[in-house]
Amino acid sequence: MAQRKTTKIISKKHLARLERERRQSRALVIGSIIIVAGVLLSIAYGVLNATLFLNYKTIETVNAEKVTVREFQARAKARREQLVNQYLYYYQMAVMFGMDPSTDSSLSQLFTNIQATLESPETIANQVLTSIEDDLLIRQYAAKNNVVVTEAEIEQDIQELYKYYPAGTPSPTPTATSFGYSTLSAAQLMLVTATSSVSTTPTFTPITSGTVVPTATPMPTATQVTEESYLTSYQDALDHYRELGYSQEMFRRIFFENALYREKIKAMVTSDVPHATEQVWVRHILVADEVTAQAAYNLLMDGVDFATLASDYSTHAASKAKGGDLGWFAMGGMQDEFGVSDFESVAFSLAIGEISQPVQSDAGFHILQVLGHETRSLTEEEYQTALDDAFNTWLEGQRAVSTFEVNPDLLSYLPTKPDLQDAFNNLFATQTAAAATSVIQQQTDAANLALTPSSTPQPPTPTP
Repeated sequence: MAQRKTTKIISKKHLARLERERRQSRALVIGSIIIVAGVLLSIAYGVLNATLFLNYKTIETVNAEKVTVREFQARAKARREQLVNQYLYYYQMAVMFGMDPSTDSSLSQLFTNIQATLESPETIANQVLTSIEDDLLIRQYAAKNNVVVTEAEIEQDIQELYKYYPAGTPSPTPTATSFGYSTLSAAQLMLVTATSSVSTTPTFTPITSGTVVPTATPMPTATQVTEESYLTSYQDALDHYRELGYSQEMFRRIFFENALYREKIKAMVTSDVPHATEQVWVRHILVADEVTAQAAYNLLMDGVDFATLASDYSTHAASKAKGGDLGWFAMGGMQDEFGVSDFESVAFSLAIGEISQPVQSDAGFHILQVLGHETRSLTEEEYQTALDDAFNTWLEGQRAVSTFEVNPDLLSYLPTKPDLQDAFNNLFATQTAAAATSVIQQQTDAANLALTPSSTPQPPTPTP
């Protein structure tokens, strides 16, 4: 008997349920896609934010000019590397010469200072920001005064650094060094040649006042290098700083262009610094308290020789053996020695041969006698110091009228590498490799000479 076909009847309710399930499934798939896409986008943004976007974030503005996080981080890494290399250099020198930081206070202090700086985020950040700010203030001033640095000047500066001279090695040119001399009157000569128990009384060669004696100092002949060697050295330096985060543009701007701008602006703002200055020639007696100083003054008034008294009673070791002689100095020249006090103002107010009442400074109480008072030519070193002081004063003035806005998250962007631990690990790894190579060479040489090689190789001597 034939089977009867049955027809399944689908109700509207059933269809509605199926449609509802399809919609839920579709929504679930779409939601999953959205979630996955969101996660991927979040990851991508995080990566880009940590790399590309972060580079262009502002770490500081100097007179509304922006400084990027990338430049800040690159310069911070370079500063850390500089400190680490300095530490390693002195460490290797100490090892080479058998110096012990635990017994050498100056060496110990040096290591401590460098390590403390590396471990202080605030110090590193402030040093880097100050350097950036100075560069920008100089460039901003240059722009206002139409001072420019050309690409040709930058390229020449780089070439000179690597001793590459495309036009040929420059000829040595002599430089004139100016020395200031005193012209002593008969009265002054009497003051410094009076009979005294001091055997080291200073002597001076009097010549015509203000005469400048040029001394030819030939420049060393520059070593010519090839273009290939120059390009290789330059590329090696560029590659190294790229590892620290520098682009080629940053490398040229920070290390060369900024230096040229500084040089030009410094020459501009210090053009009025004189090559001569008013100076006094002073000798003194330094004692601990005012009572002793007054007693010394009374003895001088009774006719006791100044140099003898200074030799016997002064506590100033640097001048005691010279009868208290401090030599010539300009205003401000004794501040590092004795601090800010009336010492210099009194010295400049005294007539030649006049003896002062006790004058207090950070070092104690002084009795002063002026031996000379004149305008003297500065030595080259003194003149360069005067230029530096004038330029730093100008720079502080620029800071005073400028605005600085620092990102409050500054320290979170500060790198912590390179550090001393990694540097020492690399140093010791290099030394170990060098030691192994040395041992192999020693054994080879010994075998060739039919000698028994030493079983205990000596550690290699570190090179600075």
